[in-house]
Amino acid sequence: MTVQVLRAADREAVAWKNGGGVTREIAASPEGAGMADFDWRISLAEVEADGPFSAFSEVDRILTMAEGAGMDLVVGGERRLVDQCYVPQDFPGDVATDCRLLDGGVVNFNVMHRRGRTTARVGVVRGGLDVAVPPNGTVVIVALDGTASFDSITLAPYDAAMTGSPGALSAQGHAAVVTLTPTLTLTTG
Repeated sequence: MTVQVLRAADREAVAWKNGGGVTREIAASPEGAGMADFDWRISLAEVEADGPFSAFSEVDRILTMAEGAGMDLVVGGERRLVDQCYVPQDFPGDVATDCRLLDGGVVNFNVMHRRGRTTARVGVVRGGLDVAVPPNGTVVIVALDGTASFDSITLAPYDAAMTGSPGALSAQGHAAVVTLTPTLTLTTG
C-alpha cells in the first residue's frame, strides 16, 4: 500500500483576493494544477471576515466547518445556516455565495471537484473505519481534531494521508474521509 503523508506544518498560507482570509492547499489533482484547471482540490480555509466566496465554473463544493461558531451563507439566493462543526455541506461552486460570520472566524475544510471529471464524497468519522477505495480512485484522510492513524501512520490535527489502497483508520477525534472517483466521460464519433 502506498500512502502519501501531507503534514499541516508544510502548507503555505495564501491570502484570498478579497482579503477575507487565507487558504492552505492539502492536495490537488492533477498535481500542481492551478485554480482554473484542477480536477479536484482539498484545502483548509480560515475565514476571518464577512464577504463573498470565490466562484469556480463547473465546480461543486463540499464544505465542512472544523472550527468556529458558524456562518450564515446565502447560496444562489437561498439561506444556509452552517452552525455545527463536522457536518459536510455541499453546494455548487459556480453560484453566487455570500458569507456572514456568526461570532468570529471559522476554519473550513473544503473539497472542490470539477463536474464531469471527478465525483467526491466526504464523511466525517470518529473511531474506527475500514477505508475502501473505488477503482482508479483516491482517498484523502484528514485529522480535523485530535489525532488519527491510518494503518501505521499517525496524523496530528490537520495532517492528511492520501492513498489509492484500502486500509484501517482509527480516529481519536474527528477525521474527514474524502473519496474521489474519476468520472468516465464517453465520447461518440
